[in-house]
Amino acid sequence: MPKKILAVDDELDVIYTVKHGLEGLDSDLEVTTVTSGKKCFEFLESNETPDLILLDIMMPDMTGWEVLKKLKDHPSWKNIPVIFLTARTDRVAENAGSFLGEDYIEKPFKVPELKQRIDKILNKLT
Repeated sequence: MPKKILAVDDELDVIYTVKHGLEGLDSDLEVTTVTSGKKCFEFLESNETPDLILLDIMMPDMTGWEVLKKLKDHPSWKNIPVIFLTARTDRVAENAGSFLGEDYIEKPFKVPELKQRIDKILNKLT
């Protein structure tokens, strides 16, 4: 059964790279992409819960921090592992992202490294 990844990012080139890069490396990954926090919750309410969420921090309307808080406050979604994927490179964001999420990856990133870090987290869960 494929592992389901939900990528939440407002940059279309990033979600394209994540989806096609990860699915190209591993046919056991199924990547769904949405472009906002609002669309993330619309997806979660009407679909199967993903195995992992890749979450951008800097998005309009709802930041990654706000999305994470809402995820953690919901009984069905609070245990979904989250990897922050962001252009923010400041120490505060890195420390908070590593503490609040399972991992923190700065853009630009290399898809094989992203896959390796996803695998590490998913392997802990099985």
